[in-house]
Amino acid sequence: MADWRKQFRAFCQKHRRAFGWWGLAGLAIALLAFVLWNASGMKTAAAELAAYAQYRFIQRALVVGILVSLCAALLGVSLVLKRFSMIGDGLSHVGFGALSIATACGYATAEAMPGFLPEGVRVALAGFLKNGISQNTLAFTLIVVILFAFLLLRLSESSAIKGDSAIAILSTGALAMGVLVTSFTSGMNTDVYNYLFGSILAMSATDVFLSVGLSVAVLALFLLFYNKIFAVTFDENFAAATGTPAKAYKMLMAVLAAVTIVVGMRMMGTMLISSLIIFPALTSMRVFRRFRQVVFSAAAVSVACFVAGMALSCLYSFPTGASIVLMNLIAFALFSALGAIRSKN
Repeated sequence: MADWRKQFRAFCQKHRRAFGWWGLAGLAIALLAFVLWNASGMKTAAAELAAYAQYRFIQRALVVGILVSLCAALLGVSLVLKRFSMIGDGLSHVGFGALSIATACGYATAEAMPGFLPEGVRVALAGFLKNGISQNTLAFTLIVVILFAFLLLRLSESSAIKGDSAIAILSTGALAMGVLVTSFTSGMNTDVYNYLFGSILAMSATDVFLSVGLSVAVLALFLLFYNKIFAVTFDENFAAATGTPAKAYKMLMAVLAAVTIVVGMRMMGTMLISSLIIFPALTSMRVFRRFRQVVFSAAAVSVACFVAGMALSCLYSFPTGASIVLMNLIAFALFSALGAIRSKN
């Protein structure tokens, strides 16, 4: 019996590469068989998705979502490699606090302003809060999150407060502020729920134009400074020694991450937007080792998971953000299995 086991083990060790490829081939055949078996259901689903694609809000969500997925994936590789990936989580909580304050400004009245101010100043201040900030929540949130990104990097460079501690302080404080402001004004209504967990209905036409412009700017800046970002990502000290302003490029990455988070928050929600930064990069690193390969793979995985999550959300009425995260989890599991097979071979 022992000889039989040894022979079987030796056979498996000798042919493990073939087993790995045969396993992948079997998985592909099984997937193809499932698709063919459910061909009629697939046709119905395709027809239903084609009908959904005619709606303007779906078109807006797809345009913004694909651009945000690309931005988040490209920035996520550098942030994950620098062990600063949780900046997305921290800044998204800051974004929720800013959105809550901007929403609360819509309830401002002259009577609620401090009594020691002249009446004209109180009326003007209330009008600015109600018609200025409350009607431009995305722009207000963007400014606040970028300022907090600067503050976060300054705190992380301090010897007294390390990077993860600075993120925890800012994120929990901003989230608590947002909850308090919400409880004193509108309460936990539909708008607040959409801010927390995302909604494809939350994107207005103005938000779409601003989001597209910001996303294109993020992509352009990343491609323009790709070599510098690459250098700062892998060896910040060496980059600084060669004359590269490393701190400035770190600040640039933080600002680009802040813009991406604010743009994607409406659709993904503050609780889930950081997954767009973390998952695609980690998923691609299961298989690829070179920086450029990881960047291209992360971009492809991010867009594919977004589209698949959107389709799942439309077909089964699942929350959009949670559906996209589910697709990222599945992709991470598949790439992890493929990476394990490659490492054994």
